[in-house]
Amino acid sequence: MSGLLVIGLLFAVFWFMLIRPQRTRAREQQELITSLEPGDEIVTAGGLYGVIAEVDGEVLHIEIADGLVVRTARNAVAGIVEPLDDEEGDPDDEEDAEGDADEEPVAATDTEAETSERDEPAPADPPRSSA
Repeated sequence: MSGLLVIGLLFAVFWFMLIRPQRTRAREQQELITSLEPGDEIVTAGGLYGVIAEVDGEVLHIEIADGLVVRTARNAVAGIVEPLDDEEGDPDDEEDAEGDADEEPVAATDTEAETSERDEPAPADPPRSSA
């Protein structure tokens, strides 16, 4: 009898730790997919960011650049990209704006020297003897 109780407890723990959260995530993903509409900024499962231009059944037309629209399956959407709040701002932008005046420009000759070294062809191997 105690063995059956232990198996029951393990099943209950398994249910609450694995199965239930997975079902919740699946339900949330399905709700996200059904709620998509033109104008939403999304990211696909392949990592492609864009704005939905048109919804045609199970096909989404996503604008990924000005005038460049691609088609993808509705189920390929991984999530909706949340816009940043204007009040918070991007901390990287603030650092770049402050740090630009203090930095010295990089000499062009350093960059040109590195480029010319990479563009040179590798030396040819000497011919092998047939002996």
